[in-house]
Amino acid sequence: MQELKIAPTKNTPDIFMSPKGIIKIKGRSIHEDVVDFFAPVKKWIDEYITKPAQLTTVDLNLEYFNSSSAKAIIYMLQQVMLVKIKDKTFVVNWYYEDGDEDIFERGEYIAAVLNVRMNFIKI
Repeated sequence: MQELKIAPTKNTPDIFMSPKGIIKIKGRSIHEDVVDFFAPVKKWIDEYITKPAQLTTVDLNLEYFNSSSAKAIIYMLQQVMLVKIKDKTFVVNWYYEDGDEDIFERGEYIAAVLNVRMNFIKI
């Protein structure tokens, strides 16, 4: 399995995914065609969960994202959580800037929807 790297643009996030159990998404996610943009991410995760690392770490550091991106992120996290079926563990780190209550609260909302514990890290 190969790493997946997607370079950021002014409307799309920087994405790095490694079969060693590292998933990083950073930046802005406000693109028009979320399904098309996240298609390689979905494909990579579908393959990854068949043989995940012992520990999968998801680092989400988004300065802004729209509602369609939120749906894609929730779906991605739901898929990553399937590593539990393989007796593996995962950690989700949600980064937010000091004073950015909107991003912090959106992270809390996603954690509640998925019923998953997240580490909230102020930067």
